[in-house]
Amino acid sequence: MLDGPLGPPLLGSLLREPLDAAIDSAAAHLLARQQPDGHWVFELEADATIPSEYVMLRRFFGQKDAVREARIGRYIRRIQQREAAICGGGWPLFHGGPLDVSCSVKAYFALRLIGDAADAPHMMLARQAILAAGGAEQCNVFTRATLALFGEVPWQAVPVMPPEIMLLPRWFPFHLSKISYWARTVLVPLTVVMARRPQPLAPLGVTVAELFRTPPAQVKHWPGGAHAAEPWRTLFRQMDAVLQRAHGLIPETLRARAEARAEAFVTERLNGEDGLGAIYPAMANAILMYHCLGVPADDPRLVTAWAAVEKLVLDRPEREGTPEETYVQPCLSPIWDTALVAHALMEAGGPAADAAVDRGLTWLLDRQVTDVAGDWAEARPGVPPGGWAFQYANPHYPDVDDTAVVVLALDRARKQAGLEPDERSEAAIERATEWVVG
Repeated sequence: MLDGPLGPPLLGSLLREPLDAAIDSAAAHLLARQQPDGHWVFELEADATIPSEYVMLRRFFGQKDAVREARIGRYIRRIQQREAAICGGGWPLFHGGPLDVSCSVKAYFALRLIGDAADAPHMMLARQAILAAGGAEQCNVFTRATLALFGEVPWQAVPVMPPEIMLLPRWFPFHLSKISYWARTVLVPLTVVMARRPQPLAPLGVTVAELFRTPPAQVKHWPGGAHAAEPWRTLFRQMDAVLQRAHGLIPETLRARAEARAEAFVTERLNGEDGLGAIYPAMANAILMYHCLGVPADDPRLVTAWAAVEKLVLDRPEREGTPEETYVQPCLSPIWDTALVAHALMEAGGPAADAAVDRGLTWLLDRQVTDVAGDWAEARPGVPPGGWAFQYANPHYPDVDDTAVVVLALDRARKQAGLEPDERSEAAIERATEWVVG
C-alpha cells in the first residue's frame, strides 16, 4: 500500500477518472449497437475453416461468384499472414494457436479454387507447412469426407457411418441420443451423403494432391482420434473394414428406410432461415443430403437451407487499411450477446442503460422456447420446455448456459431496480429453472 501524497484516497481518485471514462465510452458504444427491436448481436468470427468450406460448397454445385470469392480469398490470406510466426504458412483454429492440418488443407483448397496458383509464394509456404505437419493424410474425419466429395481421397479413407444408424435402438452402444446436438445435426445428413457418394456437378480443374506425403490410394492406416487408444483403435478399424466391404450390399429396402428416417430428422429440424442446428456445418450437410436424395433446387427445403447459409456470410467494408473482405460465421449469437450486454449495462448504470436493458430483456423473453420439446425430451420426457438457445431460433436445442445467463439477467434487473416481481419475468424464470433442474 502506498503512503504519503499518492496514498490510497488520491491514487483511487486518479484511477477512477480514466476508469469511469472507459466505462462510459464502452457503455455508449453498446447503446449505439443495440438493434431497433432491442437485441444485440456481434460478429462471431472463428477460423479460416468455415469461409473455406463455403467456397468449396458453392463450387461443388458449380456456383462461382468471382467478386465474393476475391473478398474471401483476401480474408484467408490475411489470416495466413497474421499467423505466420507460429504456423509457418498454415492456418490455426484460433488466433495465436498452432497449425491445424485440417483447417490448413481446407484453406489451401479454397484458395486454389479461387484461383491462387500452386507455385505462388504464399501457397508454397502453406504446402510446406502442411507437409511438415504430416501431410493431408493427417486430416480429421470431416475433412477427409470433404476431400472424398471432391475426389481427392478414396471413400475408403473415410470411416463408414451408414444411415442405418438412424434405425439403431436406444440400448445400442452407439445412439444419436448419446452424442452432442452439434455432432447429431452434422452427422445425420452426412450419413446419407457418405452412402450416396456424390460428385461435383462440373469438373473443378483443381487438385490438392500435392498436400499428401503419401498418395491417398496408398495410405493403409488413416489416423484415428487423438483420444483413441488400444484396444479400441483396433476394434474400430476392424468394424470399419467390415462396413467398407458391406458398402453397396445393404438391402435397398433397409437403406431406403434409413435414409427416409434421416431426411425426416433433418426436415423436422430445418429451422427456417436459421438453419439445421443453426450452425454452418449442419446446414451445409443438409444441402448436400437433399441434393443426394434428388430434391430439386427450387424445392422450398433447399431454398430455405441455402438462405440459412447466406445469413452467416459477412461482408466487411474496408477499415484501418484492411481492404474489403468476406468471411462466414459458424453461427449467430444474439441470445448470448444480448444477455451479456444487459449484464454489462446494469453494471454501468444510468437512465439510458436501464432503458436499453429493459428493451433487451423484453426481446429475450419473447424468445424463450416454451412450445417445442426438443431432442433433450427423449431423456427427460416429463420436463416442460423453458430454455433459451444461443441463436435467433434453434428450438430443438436450447442450452443450459444461455438459459442461465438470461435468467440471471432477468433476476438482476428486477432486484437492481428495486421492483416488485414482474409476473411475466417471474413465470419465465420459474419455467427456465424447472427446465434446467429437470
